[in-house]
Amino acid sequence: MPTAGVVGLLPMVTYFFMVVTMFAFLGSFIFTLTTHTSVSSAYRTTHLLTAIIAAVAGLSYWAIQHDYHSVLSEIATVSDPGNQQTLIRQSYNAISPYRYMDWAVTTPLLLIQMVLVLSRKIAVIKRPLITLLLADFAMILTGFIGEQQLSFSNELETGPKLVWGAVATVGYVLIPYTLYKLWQTVGSQATLAEQRAYRLMALTTVTSWGIYPIGYILTVTNLDVNLIHISYSVADIINKIGVGLVIYFLAAKPLE
Repeated sequence: MPTAGVVGLLPMVTYFFMVVTMFAFLGSFIFTLTTHTSVSSAYRTTHLLTAIIAAVAGLSYWAIQHDYHSVLSEIATVSDPGNQQTLIRQSYNAISPYRYMDWAVTTPLLLIQMVLVLSRKIAVIKRPLITLLLADFAMILTGFIGEQQLSFSNELETGPKLVWGAVATVGYVLIPYTLYKLWQTVGSQATLAEQRAYRLMALTTVTSWGIYPIGYILTVTNLDVNLIHISYSVADIINKIGVGLVIYFLAAKPLE
């Protein structure tokens, strides 16, 4: 294991967050499965989606921390600070595909959870759900393409990346708009507990989800990408485990 004295403090803090996030998703997966029978039957499908989200995210973070550990081992053999920063920057380009592949599975499931909490009538949720899933897929795919705007030397091409980021933003904006329109349509038909849960979960799409496009833009600056890795780790915990806990506390049956 490389140490801070060799690779620097911030890279080690970044690795710490990656591993802790991986463990957090493992814990979320186990917790969701072991509490499945303690939630009301009406919410069990929604609750089970948390386990799938945790499994996918946990595997993703296993790959992320594994690759980043290899980068730290390589940095430990380089003495020049400039070359170390180059390795860290280029490692971000290599690691980011894992995140998008993760998000391509987990973010649609998060949106399905939000919709199911508000209403489980297929005729009511079918159209907005399709809109959400298409907007989400377009956002993730175009964002992924933007991250792949790299030169042969694995350096970022700023202009093309920002163009693809602008395209991805269209999908990002459409998601909270559709959630708001769904709230206006069927929000009053949900229970007070469901309304509170839906508002809290939907709020994440305009708050903690916003960390990702901000990080996307900041990669074209001189900001240390380790800070972006840390921010993404924290946001993933909030958006995936946090939403899962909201559903659990909504669905948990009262103790006998």
